[in-house]
Amino acid sequence: MKPSYRLAPSLLSANFAKLGEEVANVIASGADWIHFDVMDNHYVPNLTIGPLVCEAIRPLTQASIDVHLMVKPVDHIIPDFAKAGANLITFHPEASEHIDRTLSLIRESGCQAGLVFNPATPLDYMDHVMEKLDMVVLMSVNPGFGGQKFIPETLNKLRLARAKIDAYTALSGRQILLEVDGGVNKDNIAGIARAGADTFVAGSAVFGAGKGSDLHRYDSIIAALRAALAST
Repeated sequence: MKPSYRLAPSLLSANFAKLGEEVANVIASGADWIHFDVMDNHYVPNLTIGPLVCEAIRPLTQASIDVHLMVKPVDHIIPDFAKAGANLITFHPEASEHIDRTLSLIRESGCQAGLVFNPATPLDYMDHVMEKLDMVVLMSVNPGFGGQKFIPETLNKLRLARAKIDAYTALSGRQILLEVDGGVNKDNIAGIARAGADTFVAGSAVFGAGKGSDLHRYDSIIAALRAALAST
């Protein structure tokens, strides 16, 4: 059975002066989710957006808002994003003192929960918390900035993560999504899917393609990403 795929454009590469318009247009052009990057200039070397911005865009779309927390410590801000309208909240294991507790906090706040693995972070952190995971995210760049190139070793790591998830699903019947974040574009997305990903964060590949357009619409690039996925 062919897997279903989700495209989640990252607002990190959007035009922040027209953020509401960007959200509406990218969803109208066929994106599935909005990926919302939160950076604290502490865990990662950049500073981005917080719960107030999430709350502001929530009324503009029915699409899921996929909040990626690149902050440390992480627990205190989770309820704020849940109240602001997040649907999924993911975090890095290095940012939590108690990973199981943090996953529980996300789920108790009414959101789906996930772990994010940096390029050199081992997948072992997921082994004993599978029942609390709704999504696993593999960073295919080092977090902090948009526009970076995809790290090829991610494909091998994806295969390992897919094997772990499939083994768990066979035992439990529960599905866990596998997302890739960083450097995804129309030229490499098919190979990423073949390695096991089912959810794709694309920032500059989507929002960068819309720059210069009077309507700031993203139909053609999202269609190209879908066409590449259909070839798998």
